[in-house]
Amino acid sequence: MINREIAKIFDDIARFLKIEGVQFKPYAYEKAAISIAALSEDVKDIYLKGGRKALEELPGIGKAMSDHIEEYIKTGKIKVYQEFKKKLPVDMDALLKVEGMGPKKAKILYEKLGVKNLKDLEKAAKKGKIAPLFGFGETTEKNILQGLEFLKVSKGRVLLHEILPVAREVLAKLEKLPEVEKVSIAGSLRRRKETIGDVDFLVVSKNPKKVMDFFVKLPGVEKIWGQGGTKASVHLKAGYDMDLRVLPAKSYGSALQYFTGSQDHNIATRKIAIEKGLKLSEWGIFEGAKQLPSKTEEDVYKALGMQWVPPEMRENTGEIELAMDHKLPILVDLKDIKGDLHVHSNWADPEGGKDSIEALAKYAMELGYEYIGISDHTNDLNVEKGLNEKELLAENEHIKKLNAKYKNFRILHGCEANIRKDGSIDVDDKVLEKLDYVIVGVHSLLKMEKKEMMARIEKAMRNPHVDIISHPTGRIVGQRDEYAHDFDEMLKLAKETGTILEINASMRLDLRDLYIRRAKEEGVRMIINTDAHAKEQMMQMEFGVAQARRGWCEKKDIINTLSVEELLKNLK
Repeated sequence: MINREIAKIFDDIARFLKIEGVQFKPYAYEKAAISIAALSEDVKDIYLKGGRKALEELPGIGKAMSDHIEEYIKTGKIKVYQEFKKKLPVDMDALLKVEGMGPKKAKILYEKLGVKNLKDLEKAAKKGKIAPLFGFGETTEKNILQGLEFLKVSKGRVLLHEILPVAREVLAKLEKLPEVEKVSIAGSLRRRKETIGDVDFLVVSKNPKKVMDFFVKLPGVEKIWGQGGTKASVHLKAGYDMDLRVLPAKSYGSALQYFTGSQDHNIATRKIAIEKGLKLSEWGIFEGAKQLPSKTEEDVYKALGMQWVPPEMRENTGEIELAMDHKLPILVDLKDIKGDLHVHSNWADPEGGKDSIEALAKYAMELGYEYIGISDHTNDLNVEKGLNEKELLAENEHIKKLNAKYKNFRILHGCEANIRKDGSIDVDDKVLEKLDYVIVGVHSLLKMEKKEMMARIEKAMRNPHVDIISHPTGRIVGQRDEYAHDFDEMLKLAKETGTILEINASMRLDLRDLYIRRAKEEGVRMIINTDAHAKEQMMQMEFGVAQARRGWCEKKDIINTLSVEELLKNLK
């Protein structure tokens, strides 16, 4: 957990530096944060084994960063971070979840209106105090109020991207305990829901007390809600709860099935059990007083006359019937992915903190990919520097030279262009046709009326050079809702024009699972991309795959399960 804590602090320092207008330095902190968060080993263990030298051998960690890490390991604090927080004592994490807010705006609102938290922000917006401020206006104030309402709906939920790495750290620690025979994550996290209420662990052990004592003393535990003979519940500093249950080996399968859920899926399976004269509970599957084999989930589903159901499908939306007929789809798996086509390099801004094309290609090879697609932003993007036509062509030549060096690996050249208000693309068609593929997305004017937005998207889809629509509905999980759109119309257009819809594996998780399933049913092809802005973010592919599995996708539904030759044949 110390990795996540340090990564979080580095991210926050980067924000503070950006607020103060410091150049380049914020990117070094962001890169260090990504590097630390991606480590499979506890950074404290790395330091204790190899000292400062071992820290400085980590990607993105130089002398300054290793100073900070050493300071945090020894004192639990980083002085420069404490100084920043004293200067700007606001709940930056909460404020930045509100659409329309950024670090600089948060600073202005604190200095001008004393806004420190969401309560202060809502009060100021409702009183109309934000609109008159320079750089804000009525539209921003309205967006802030809408963003606050959106946050209230998703209150108490933690993003899958944030909670899964922490849960895996705890899982790894539990697995190392000699008293633990078997352990698994359960609940909505095992089903890979996009937001999680709390984390459930199931353990088989003959010495529950030792396991409980270890669990409640884990780093990051802020409060113990309860600790009994076979169950413990704790609250973490990060703001969520974790529960642990210890059970006998003979009940492990039925308990895992029960505590994985969903509730609707469990009601359906218990009903089937009753119809067969059986009783199903977390303690096992019983025929009268006799317990049938319940050590594994496969045992449980077999007793019910069903196929084992992948956790991502367990929502009682048709999977029960398919499992009874033994006709469940073989869901796409992370190992099926052969490449990532939405990766951003530092070509536009070598000092901007991103990775070079060569570094990205090398990392993709380490992940076992056969290809990578470089998709840098283009002309119109205001958030970061985009490439113009001349720069895109230069990048194209550079990639051709790099490809001459590689065997059994290919760098594809694309771009992530912008769909303008009128549906035109911000790169000339003559340049687009020279690329291997073209991704386009809506990055501005997100508040358009549905009819206008769909006309805008339709024009982009009908462009013969446009292959993929990135993050097709514009949402960011827990932060921003979708823009106004007609998804049925989008599917119809995608099918008609041969345009591929992206499943964005970043924290956007756009498309949502219900849309993915609709796209699959309509035969619309999809691609899972990470939208990575640093090489380590390519590891987020697993979240996109999980989302695709929740949408019941098979290998054939996802085009980046194809070889590079087949992939290119499937583009416009």
